Amino acid sequence: MLGSWSNWMKRKGIQHFSSEYLKNCKKMTTDEIVQFLEDFRQLHAMSSKQKKSKLISIKMPLDLLSAFRRRSQLEGVPYQTMIKNLMREWLNK
Repeated sequence: MLGSWSNWMKRKGIQHFSSEYLKNCKKMTTDEIVQFLEDFRQLHAMSSKQKKSKLISIKMPLDLLSAFRRRSQLEGVPYQTMIKNLMREWLNK
């Protein structure tokens, strides 16, 4: 049993939380905790189904968008995919 736990930990790693983050978590209401857990479950659901997407509109300075698109192109990743990747990365901090 210990071997499988050790392998799981190597694959998943250990999540570290800042003291500020933990302090804010303690202030959450029961409803906020339930909503957070549901959002987390949906975000990390292991499903082969295509996840629903929502078209959004965002105002952004042209120079920032141009630079971001160029950088994404150099990385070989479509810029909208890069935005989604950065959003997921930020949420998983």
